[in-house]
Amino acid sequence: MQNDLNTAQIRDWHSIFTLILFVFANIVVLVPFTVPFPFPRFLVDAARSLLVVLRVLPPRDPQSGPVTCGIQQSKQPSKVIREGSATVRRGPGALLLWYRLPVNFITGPLLAVLLLLATKSIGRVEVHDGTIGANNIMPLEVLAFFITLAYIAISVDASGLIRYIAFKVLQKGGGHGRRLFLYLYAFFFALSTCIGNDPIILSGTPFLAYMTRISRNIKDPKAWIYTQFAVSNVGSAILVSSNPTNLVLAAAFEIKFIEYTANVIVPVIASTMVLAPFLLYVLFRDDALVPPSIELHVLPEEARRKIPVNPNIPNARGQADDNEDMAMLEEIMNPYLDKSGAIFGSVIMAATLITILVLNASTPIRHQHPVYWITLPAACIMLCWDLTFGWLHRKQTRDIARAGSKVSAPPGERDTVALREIDTGQRQRQSTIDPQQSFEPRDSDTSDAVDGQPKTSAVSVPQKLLRKRTTDTLGLHCDVPPPPAKPTATASHYTVPTTLVSLVAGAWKWCRETFPTATAVLASLPLPLIPFALCMFILCQSLVTKGWVGVFAYGWDHWVSRTGPVGAVGGMMFVSILLCNFAGTNIGTTILISRVVQAWVEIHANTSGDPISQRTFWATIYSMAIGVNYGAFSTAFSASLAGLLWRSILARKNIHVMGWEFMRVNCPIIAVATIVASAVLVGEVYITRSTAAYAGM
Repeated sequence: MQNDLNTAQIRDWHSIFTLILFVFANIVVLVPFTVPFPFPRFLVDAARSLLVVLRVLPPRDPQSGPVTCGIQQSKQPSKVIREGSATVRRGPGALLLWYRLPVNFITGPLLAVLLLLATKSIGRVEVHDGTIGANNIMPLEVLAFFITLAYIAISVDASGLIRYIAFKVLQKGGGHGRRLFLYLYAFFFALSTCIGNDPIILSGTPFLAYMTRISRNIKDPKAWIYTQFAVSNVGSAILVSSNPTNLVLAAAFEIKFIEYTANVIVPVIASTMVLAPFLLYVLFRDDALVPPSIELHVLPEEARRKIPVNPNIPNARGQADDNEDMAMLEEIMNPYLDKSGAIFGSVIMAATLITILVLNASTPIRHQHPVYWITLPAACIMLCWDLTFGWLHRKQTRDIARAGSKVSAPPGERDTVALREIDTGQRQRQSTIDPQQSFEPRDSDTSDAVDGQPKTSAVSVPQKLLRKRTTDTLGLHCDVPPPPAKPTATASHYTVPTTLVSLVAGAWKWCRETFPTATAVLASLPLPLIPFALCMFILCQSLVTKGWVGVFAYGWDHWVSRTGPVGAVGGMMFVSILLCNFAGTNIGTTILISRVVQAWVEIHANTSGDPISQRTFWATIYSMAIGVNYGAFSTAFSASLAGLLWRSILARKNIHVMGWEFMRVNCPIIAVATIVASAVLVGEVYITRSTAAYAGM
């Protein structure tokens, strides 16, 4: 560590290049973009032909004529068009395909790490310490703990418990708008404290979107959705297990979980109590946002008597687009609840958290085992429960899924469903096509048009299926014309082979219909967090070895030596909240600041100057803990992965939140919450901490 504090090495070009790429990796999290790149078309053709031979992809329909890379060959002059994710040139002169590579919070940090390795700016030490761990920060252990605990929490959510309790809160609030607002505020805060903010975002956001839509007098949902997002992030600051940022911080400074909670709970609850009336009577005081009384549409008695359907089953509600508002009303006023799954999941979650807290509090820091040793078996038990429950009820869930699939599929797409059944082996593997055979057209077929001409019965159903299959598989959405309507004199035979793609698609469909809860939970796990967090750990470790963390540590030391504990609280709150928006979400901010504070402690350990006082050190640590949680609802969606998830869920519910509006609404919220929490934390550290020297970790 002493060598890492050598700030003279920042003049080396490797150090400068490392800092540039670290900044780049954080910028792309804030502002993702795409990079176009050309690819020779003959290579794409050759690769696709090889995959067809290997039975990975299905062959193209021979009836549709020669198609190259999803582009039909034509004698017309070439022209540039955009299809799907590729910008291509049609015609004989098209030699290149232009694709767009997304550079986002996953690929950006990964690209930065690969460039550092390619230029030998970093090596084995940085990669090892950034993944296996160094200085008490063990990335793999942190991620294993968070992912396994997230499975339990999301499984509880998938049982319908959160939405059912929210429905009961809605009933309790009755028609009183402000009382319902406070009830939901307290509900989301308490729940995020126990299970974290991700399940609240996953389940609470759609609930509020539906509730505000079926209300007659809520003109704008922003009061409800912004309050839910803010309070769920505030509540996740209390327990170490509620947020991965808390895990990183507690591990970095060897803080017992119960001690962490005891030190942050008072400032967090104080800011929560002040924030509620501020939101209700100041920021969202307009009656159009939170009306004195809420008028909800009444659910018909017939719909109320319906047995709720598990929303995790694919196509569970069938053709819900005919009356979307009624479907939303049913989902809120007649929610699904798997009682056995909810009870079992709640017991597993409570037992896991209690076991973690008890063992962490009773075991000395130096002899503690990784906490994922507790959460991993618990997650496996929960997974076994979900799989067993799904298998025992497989006939019922499969019937619901298949009935809903038939109802929800438009008439023009039911043939595509039939083709998928062929691919998955549910029909005969080989189909014989007789162009002389024609089929009676449906009303929907004769009413549609292709290229301005009405469809006729001379186009056989299998030919239409195969044509759709070509475009769906390639994903380029080519305008392949239909085969000639005039039948030929000779019969042709075409085999629809079973491929790896069809096998995987069929297997996933079978799993979703047989194990709906388990597959829904697995699909909702924050797995993109793993590559992002590991790359950010490696990049931060690169800053340590290149001397930049030492520079930041000396700067922090100069600040606190002049401002004391009050400056430590205010400065760290400001820096941590600011960096959440510009340093790779609050996870990247926690990793970076933890390394800086560790270097700051090392500076004083290696010098004979004034030691760090207990009061100043713990003021720094707990202000960072609160700041990285509060920073998630500040000025940018990318301040946290939960913010990106929240925005995407709202967009799917036709609620589009602009970046400038997100910043404008959240700025007063974060200002009030930060000021209150900082004031209470300053008083707390002056009461509970002495001026004795901090002995180190």
